[in-house]
Order: sequence, then structure tokens, then C-alpha cells
Amino acid sequence: MKTLNKKDIKARVSDGNRLAKLASTGEVVFTVDDLSTLWAVTNRQTLRVMLVRYTARGLIYRVWRGLYSISDPKKIDPFILGLKVLHRYAYISCETVLFEAGLINQRPTEITIVSDISKRFSLLGHQYRCRKMRDSSLYDSAGIVIKNNVSIALPVRAKKDMNYFYPKKYYDADI
Repeated sequence: MKTLNKKDIKARVSDGNRLAKLASTGEVVFTVDDLSTLWAVTNRQTLRVMLVRYTARGLIYRVWRGLYSISDPKKIDPFILGLKVLHRYAYISCETVLFEAGLINQRPTEITIVSDISKRFSLLGHQYRCRKMRDSSLYDSAGIVIKNNVSIALPVRAKKDMNYFYPKKYYDADI
């Protein structure tokens, strides 16, 4: 059996404290900036080395460049992952919400996010489409709720957003 020296014990205690801070936030996914703030590590190289070591030891998971998780990324809600990858104000809307509400019958192939940028990306087998909306409409919080730590549009807001992008969109059902 290996005996521990003082350096090993000190490292493990500080690792445990850092991981306890992560768990206490209630969040599952963190950006590098989040970790830097939580752990009070200002040196980027030090933080990078810590993240590589924690990932190698299986204490945290690397989800995406600059994005880490304290649980297996495959078990995390894909909505949370998509919003965290963007790392800006965004919410789930349009086809994703309209399909779940039964207003459109065709299952979307992508999770639709509304934000201030236009982008498509893939993560862990999920396809994402981020649509750019002008700020005056984007930051209007009417019809947006938070469910399970995810900002998501209500069906009325999703229909309004969809009409913003496609004014002549056909809906299979009405609200």
C-alpha cells in the first residue's frame, strides 16, 4: 500500500474543495471562465494544467473546447449543452418548442436556439441551429420561462419567433 506524503494530502484536500465548490453551485456544466472565477485562479496556464489533470483523473469531463462538466456529458440535457456552448444569452425556441407543443407534426432534426448569432454545430450526436434575432426582440423576456435551468420559449413565444424568421410558416395546429 502506498503511503501518502504531505504534498499528496494537501493536493487532495484542495482538489476536494474545488470540486465541492462546483457541486454547491447547482450547475452541471461550466466554462473555463466560470471555473477561473469559482476557484479564484487568475493564471490561465495554471488553470489549463489543473483542467488537464482533473480530466485525466476522471474528476471532471471535457465536453467541448472551454466547456467542462462534473457529470457524464452523455447524461446531461442536450438543451443545457447547446446553450452553454454558445456562452451568451440564448433560449430554446422555434421548431423545437412548436413540435413539443404539437403545433407542428414534423420532428425537427436540430435543436433550435435563438440568440444574437447565427451558427450551426453538433455535439454528442445532437445537431444545433442557432438563429440570429435583433436585440429588441431577443431581449424581450415575455414568453420565456426557465425549466430545469434552461431558458425555453412558451409555445406562443416560439410561434412569434418562428413568424419573425418565416412569416408565411404553416402550422398544423393553432394555440
